[in-house]
Formats: sequence, structure tokens, C-alpha cells
Amino acid sequence: MNIQVSIIMATYNRAHFIVETLLSIQKQTFTAWECIIIDDGGTDNTTDVIQPILEKDARFSYHKRTALYQKGLPGCRNYGLDLAQGQYIIFFDDDDIVHPQNLECCVAELANPEVAFCRYQRTVFTGDFNYEFDYSMHYTKFEISSKDVEKLLTFKLPFNSCAVMWRKTCFDENRFVESLMFAEEWELYPRILSTGIKGVSIDKTLFFGRKHPNSNTGEFSRRDVVRRASKKEAILLVIINLKRKGLLSKSIVRYFLGDAVHYKEFNLFDEILKELDLPWNQKLYWKIFYTFLPLRLAVLKAFKKLFSK
Repeated sequence: MNIQVSIIMATYNRAHFIVETLLSIQKQTFTAWECIIIDDGGTDNTTDVIQPILEKDARFSYHKRTALYQKGLPGCRNYGLDLAQGQYIIFFDDDDIVHPQNLECCVAELANPEVAFCRYQRTVFTGDFNYEFDYSMHYTKFEISSKDVEKLLTFKLPFNSCAVMWRKTCFDENRFVESLMFAEEWELYPRILSTGIKGVSIDKTLFFGRKHPNSNTGEFSRRDVVRRASKKEAILLVIINLKRKGLLSKSIVRYFLGDAVHYKEFNLFDEILKELDLPWNQKLYWKIFYTFLPLRLAVLKAFKKLFSK
């Protein structure tokens, strides 16, 4: 096969969703792809329900995660990266729907050798999916570079794991941290961007995420301890990387130290200060900032509530 795009899909007990996802991949207008399915040790009948697709379409392959990779989404994706044959990489989840023009649009943008990745719009849905797609090829776009790292971290420019196609070379020196059970792409993607590559973001919705309570994001929202501990570790890894590369601005430090208020059970504030290794006067400034932040947030919330009436 002439493989240009490697689709990497980790799966775990999603037999009730995965077939619909695979069928949406089959309907891609761009056909030179492979889809590498990595099973993270599921116990349902995923193998049975996808077997007819595997037999009829050689572009799909099914693998069980080996002991060389840690259990979890990051380990499965790293395994997929090692198996990938395409020059472009894209990660799809096992319960979502892909726009038929997804690969076509991204590959067209990556035809420019100066473009290392293509980001696009993603939206969410619940219940049954409406298959009335917008097939227009007219859209705007803008450039993304290392100066936008802060926007990624603060979600002003969200980089969902399933909403970016990358050149495979972006992963030559950067892989997912396999110990992370949440925020693994949030930690990795700014790390890749901070190497100096450039990409584009196109204003076209090409991916549809299924919203349901059993997702990792849903568990994090319900304050799952494992997911929250993973986000705390991801924050520290981001700080270490940006500090090493000279990209840790005061506004980023302010953002993370402010966010530490929400992770008091992990003593995140003190751990961030330890990694920053600041002079005593700056350390004192941030301690004062952190001490009075809850009061400031409470006052701000009260004002918003007052003026919204």
C-alpha cells in the first residue's frame, strides 16, 4: 500500500462505539492511509466486532499493547508511533466521528514543506450523530509557532489530541510521557511546538468528539484522583521544559501558580516554586500572590454574579 498517513487509535472496551468510528475513517476522501488500532488490554468483544472490517480492508491493523509500553493511552500511542509507516501522523479516539475530508484537508496543507502540522476545528456531540457534513473547501487559516505556546497551555488555542495532523518527524525526539493518565497531549504538544516548528490552523470542523461520562475528561471533571494527579505532573513537566528552553514567561508562571490553588492536595504551589528556583524576593512575591488569590477570585465571582442579574 502507498501509505502517507498513519492513523493511530488506542482502544479500551469500546466495542459499542468503535465500529461507527472505523466506518467514518473508511469514508475518507483521501485513501492513502493506514489505521493502527492498539488495544490496551480490554475485556469486551472489541476483537469480534471489528473483525469483519479487518478482513475486508487491509488498511486497518489490530495490535495488543505489549509489555514494552506502559498501560494507558500514552503507551498505546507510543506503540502506534513505532509501528507507523506514514510520513504524517494523526491520533483518533475510538468513540468519535471523523469528517470525510479530514485527511484530504490536512495533507493538502502539509504539502507545504514549511508546515509541520495542521490543526483544525473539533466539536462535540451527544447521542446519535448527524451525518450532514459541510463539504466546502473554502476556509481561513493562520500560522502557529513557538510564540503561541502560552495560548496552547491556557486553552486560548486548544490543541485537542484528535484535532491535529503532524509530520512524523515531529515525534523523532518527543514522545508521550507514559506515566501520565491525563493531559498527556497537553504536555507533549507544547513541548513539540517549543522546538521551533511552525504549523497552520484551518477554520474547518473536521472531527466530532462523542461526549459521554466515561471519557478521561469526564473523569477529570468529576475530580478523579488519578486524573488530577496526572495533570499536576504534566504541569511540572511543562514548566521544566519551558524553563530549559528559555520560554517560561512571567505570564505563564502566573497562570500555573494561580492554577495551583485548585491542586492544594498535591502541594503543587510549593513544587512549582522548587522547580523555578527563584530569588527570595520573587519567591516572596509569588507567595503573597498565592495567599490572596482565593480572596480575589471570590470577590471577582461575587461581582460577576451581582452584575449578571
